[in-house]
Amino acid sequence: MPTIRPLVFALSVLLSASAGAADFDARALRDAEQLRAGNERGTDAYAIVESLTTEVGPRMAGTPAYDRAVAWAQAKFKALGYDRVYLEPVSFPVWERRHESAEVLAPYPQRLLITALGGSVGTGGKVLEAEVVEFANLEALKAAPADSLKGKIAYISNRMERFKDGHGYGPAVSARGGGASEASKKGAVGYLLRSIGTDSARMPHTGTMRYAEGVTKIPAAALSNPDADLLSNMLRRGKPVTLRLDIDAGMNGTKTSYNVIGEIRGRSKPDEVVVIGGHLDSWDLGTGAIDDGAGVAITMSAGAMIGRLDRAPRRTIRVIAFANEEQGLFGGRAYADAHLAQVDAHQVGAESDFGAGRVYAFRAGTAPEAQPVIAKIGEMLAPLGIVYEPGRGGPGPDVGPLAGKGMPWAQLAQDGTDYFDYHHTANDTLDKIDTKAMDQQAAAYAVMAYLSAETDVDFGKSPPLTGEE
Repeated sequence: MPTIRPLVFALSVLLSASAGAADFDARALRDAEQLRAGNERGTDAYAIVESLTTEVGPRMAGTPAYDRAVAWAQAKFKALGYDRVYLEPVSFPVWERRHESAEVLAPYPQRLLITALGGSVGTGGKVLEAEVVEFANLEALKAAPADSLKGKIAYISNRMERFKDGHGYGPAVSARGGGASEASKKGAVGYLLRSIGTDSARMPHTGTMRYAEGVTKIPAAALSNPDADLLSNMLRRGKPVTLRLDIDAGMNGTKTSYNVIGEIRGRSKPDEVVVIGGHLDSWDLGTGAIDDGAGVAITMSAGAMIGRLDRAPRRTIRVIAFANEEQGLFGGRAYADAHLAQVDAHQVGAESDFGAGRVYAFRAGTAPEAQPVIAKIGEMLAPLGIVYEPGRGGPGPDVGPLAGKGMPWAQLAQDGTDYFDYHHTANDTLDKIDTKAMDQQAAAYAVMAYLSAETDVDFGKSPPLTGEE
């Protein structure tokens, strides 16, 4: 069959070209190995998150504490030796929590521990007293007859499931985001849900919710998991249960704050960038150590490690401490809007926003021709205990808006087995972070970012995002 030889020859040329594209020069590989050695040698990552949680602490967007965090991040980037440090503005509505309390009035009087959900209104300057009605999940609430909750408090008792990759969060969190509006449509005057978390601590988990257009806004709060159990046990006895809620919370105008950006400038392609980062804001209950002080520290440290090499990478390393991720991805969206015209200059974007557990997998979304380079990066990450998983994953939340416009993305998947024990609670504190785990993560981000910036291969466009990982 005479057509086979040309076909085989063409295929071998293509494979050889792909293999060659994955090659890095000996110096680049030595530099990557040096960065990887941070796993054993130690990095700045733990010291950075310790500094943030100690010197700033909780830093909810719109508060004076977030302003202090912006100044802290600028100073930290400069102290770490970044070549350029600057701010980009981000505007957003400001939500305030003032006070909150709940108790069972009858038939078994007891105090309950709650936290208002971000974006919620309060009880109007007075206490709200009403009977509570339990639903197994959001779907059951949606199926309730019209006006069946008139004058009552709706309560969803669904429990989030624990998984290493955190995929139990998606099915559970819809009740936080849209439950108050569904309850209002049925006539409810208040809304409670079991915290979106996997712990058994008596600490409620906050998080953002949204009101649908045209619905009456009712106060919304989360119960700690033990208090949710308690309330369900009371309701199981078949007697009407009456609650008292006293919540003072609500919106208070708008504010302009900032994404804080540090750059290690590229030596030959400085206008092309590799973006890594985490979000600088946190909720107000804990000190924001794992969400997302850890991510800021990991990526700040990784960029600084690259900056200390004898030779800068070809492209610029851009580390971003994003503003107000928690209440609606405002920092990520602002960055995407500001840099949409330069999306093709973004080689890849990656974000650390899943706590402080070790990285166990590397995934990426790039053009097919970049896959040999991605596989080589995976090979360099393997000694850190990281497995390359082609065809899986998705971008982090703040890099997601620009990835949706075509920016290639990378994911260093972290072990989140216990992440949702602490997420959005007063228990999100520094003692949950292991120094060696931080070193492993910072080393991994440094290797990935450096090799992505150093290769001659352009990563092209990301595949269309499906919304699933």
